[in-house]
Amino acid sequence: MKKITILSGYILLAMLTGCDDLLETTPYGQVTSQQYWRNGDDVVAAVNAVYAPLLDEDGFAHTEYTFDNCSDDMNRAGDHSDETALEMFTFDASNSHILATWKTKYEVISRANAVLINAPKVDMDETLRNRSLGEAYFLRAFVYWRLSLIYGEVPILLEDDALALNFNKPKSTLAEVRAQAEADFLKAASLLPVSYSDGEAGRVTQGSAYGFLTKLYVYQEQWAKAIEASTKVTSNAAYKLATGFNQNFELATENNPEILFSLQYETGWTADNSPTFYHTPQAFGGWGFHEPIADLVQEYEKGDVRKTSSIFSPGDKVDRNAAGVETFEGSMTRVTGYAFKKYTQFAENGDMSQSLNAPFLRTADVYLLAAEAKIRSGANGDAELNAVRKRAGLAAITGATMKNIMHERRVELAGENERHQDLMRWDKAGLIDITAHYKINRGPHKPSRNFIKPKHYYFPLPQREVDLSNGVLIQNSNY
Repeated sequence: MKKITILSGYILLAMLTGCDDLLETTPYGQVTSQQYWRNGDDVVAAVNAVYAPLLDEDGFAHTEYTFDNCSDDMNRAGDHSDETALEMFTFDASNSHILATWKTKYEVISRANAVLINAPKVDMDETLRNRSLGEAYFLRAFVYWRLSLIYGEVPILLEDDALALNFNKPKSTLAEVRAQAEADFLKAASLLPVSYSDGEAGRVTQGSAYGFLTKLYVYQEQWAKAIEASTKVTSNAAYKLATGFNQNFELATENNPEILFSLQYETGWTADNSPTFYHTPQAFGGWGFHEPIADLVQEYEKGDVRKTSSIFSPGDKVDRNAAGVETFEGSMTRVTGYAFKKYTQFAENGDMSQSLNAPFLRTADVYLLAAEAKIRSGANGDAELNAVRKRAGLAAITGATMKNIMHERRVELAGENERHQDLMRWDKAGLIDITAHYKINRGPHKPSRNFIKPKHYYFPLPQREVDLSNGVLIQNSNY
């Protein structure tokens, strides 16, 4: 079941109104208890409103995926010039997506800060208060984590800044931003429940926090911490792998225990611009952006069940319920002849469903991160790697290496916004040469491209924000 209450956070949009940019943020910390923050229901509604911007087109429905167009997995496929620039590494600080994702993420931070300022003062059930604070800490951490991946150094805005209306702040270092994300994830883990009843499905849990801590520690090459955090997920039955890989991308099972964090969409409640619109071919009712290329399709081993659950290939039979069974053809796509099946489901009447969730962290990802942490620290990661491979119908590997991890992450997480960041961190560790990797011509839909190190490890800060800061924000180097 979906958590409709999360979606009802939109009732707060009149009060928690969106800010146009970092320097025009509403002073949420100054809202009085007479105006709002009267009881536990108000706090829960405010927390629901923290989730809401993530669902927007400029949040994670579309813009986040444009940054993974840079990878070797997909073609932008759409007709937006700014997305071409991102994929081809010709972007600059005026790129519309670079600005849009910044604004949306700082909106989440502002709303989370409002909860953290006001929820402790409300007369309410203590268990519910802790859960609400845990959700706010998690969502703030998640956004700082994503900001650190996209921009590197960014301003850190916390509760004291909101109270003091101190929004024009200089960048913090990458280490400081990630330390803030770590602290918030740890605080969230201490406050959040292990799981929820079906009626609360979709809210973040302890597993959500420990899963992202695993990822953060792997990026920082803190292997012992990564392994310890991962066991909080992999050893807990509440976060077990789904029986079938396909269950993570089907309406009936989309909130199964493997889903540690996903964007919750519901027809009639959320905006008509979910990831389903951007990934589903136009022939099936979508807009057909972010198409996989042949090089990714060819990466799957023979017998890997994930291929047919992840990608529409020519000749596939597509069951559209009342609309009948249709044969997928390459001509149904804009460019590559393939589409991501992960983001497509059909309503009973045969139309594309707008209710399919978008996973942003799964237990399978944590298994593979744990395997990587063990291998790179000199231990054996076979058990974790093979847990993922077994479900895919593949033979176990003995003495797994990083080559095995790189392959497995590519096919398990295809289209899930991980590949480009994986390649960059492996390059920084000397495991691959990303410049040479992106120089390879992978056909007409992914030609040779010029990745410049270290410039392209991070995107530029939005030039509009730099200009508005009157010299406080310093543009990232090389831009």
